[in-house]
Amino acid sequence: MRAMGIDIGTTTISVILVDGQSGELLGSRTVSHQAFIQGEHFCNRVQDPEKLYEVTRKVVVELAAEIGKPDSIGFTGQMHGILYVDREGRAATPLYTWQDESGNEKFSGDKTYEHILREKVGAAATGYGMTTHFFLCHKKKIPEKACCMTTISDYIAMRFCNRIKPIIARDMAASWGCFDLEKGKFLKEKLEMIGIRTDYIPEICEEHEIIGMAVEEGLEGVPVMASLGDNQASFIGSVQNIRDTVVINIGTGSQVSFGTNMHYRTEGSIELRPCIKDSYLLVGAGLCGGRAYAMLEQFYRQIAAMEGENIVHASLYESMEKQAREFVKTNGIDEAWDIRTTFSGTRTNPGERGSITSVGVKNFTPGAMTAGMIKGILEELYDMYQGMCQMTGKKATCLVGAGNGIRKNRFMQEMAETIFGMKLNIPKCHEEAALGAAFYSLVSSGKVDSLEEIQKKIQYI
Repeated sequence: MRAMGIDIGTTTISVILVDGQSGELLGSRTVSHQAFIQGEHFCNRVQDPEKLYEVTRKVVVELAAEIGKPDSIGFTGQMHGILYVDREGRAATPLYTWQDESGNEKFSGDKTYEHILREKVGAAATGYGMTTHFFLCHKKKIPEKACCMTTISDYIAMRFCNRIKPIIARDMAASWGCFDLEKGKFLKEKLEMIGIRTDYIPEICEEHEIIGMAVEEGLEGVPVMASLGDNQASFIGSVQNIRDTVVINIGTGSQVSFGTNMHYRTEGSIELRPCIKDSYLLVGAGLCGGRAYAMLEQFYRQIAAMEGENIVHASLYESMEKQAREFVKTNGIDEAWDIRTTFSGTRTNPGERGSITSVGVKNFTPGAMTAGMIKGILEELYDMYQGMCQMTGKKATCLVGAGNGIRKNRFMQEMAETIFGMKLNIPKCHEEAALGAAFYSLVSSGKVDSLEEIQKKIQYI
């Protein structure tokens, strides 16, 4: 019994094949899709959906030919973004990604599209699909042939099974914003009152059901599941127990996720997101996260270039970690710089910027700066986790770390254990989101009885 998981990420596409009985990884491929293209407006951050589809199809066909045909296919991918399809089920626009900044444009006076939408409808942020849709509606930038919105992973899933009408699950729908979690539907009346067209909203399925059978070469007849959000898929593919585990995921951005079966009204930096069945995730997202550490590496690289040094990429991160570790060993973490890593703003305040304080004569060193950056990334997540604990009245009993940002940095792992006060577990499978999608596709297709049964097979390093 084999399951395939496909993760359409912001910069890469990952495909895995996993044994559904043992949980062992049978094969995987991760490729850079290089799908970013020039947007019509300077605030746009867009990608070519056809290139994303073609790169995905090529990798999937090659992996299936090498290892064997799967029994089910699960999709996941970058949340919040939107593209429009025509009546033939083909892309009519670029993919407006979660990084799109059209929501920050002025709608009237000093108020932005994001501000108006949050004020009039609620649950909106720049980069969320409904905010982008508001901008495109108002600017009359939606082409006439467009008839429906979807996400990029749901688009590729429908292409795989030759479906012409989009269908998305609640978690992906909610990621667009302006969504009533309790009723499972968009706030259409409020949206229409401010001139937003709701006829583009696709059909929403209650669960991650099978949307069709694959028609791609070597995959004919394999059931294809409606896409999971990458946050939900990564959580599912990382934990053995949904409701007692907190997951910190550090990649380009960063997230802290805490499972619950209760519905909570949230505000500020914490969101409640649908997961599966009656489960939810309390989620806090840092827009910079791992990118902050990459920015620091580039900063050091520019200094090195001034001296005419040619530094190998891998060795620079190793040197950064070594210097940070030595500083903390000698001086303690409290002597590191205090860095607020909101360099890309926050969901509630896109204009907010980061800050650096507690710099003195004795700690004016690269090690203190690097240690402070790592501490800042983790403390942003820990503060949001503390808010979740206050909201729910409970604490997690298990801590899991996912994403390459923390997976490849042993010092960051040790810092996470210190800040969160728990042992950190790192999943053995590097592609947690793809694994979560693969596992849940076995549940959706009826190949296994329950998710809990298969999650017990998740292994940690």
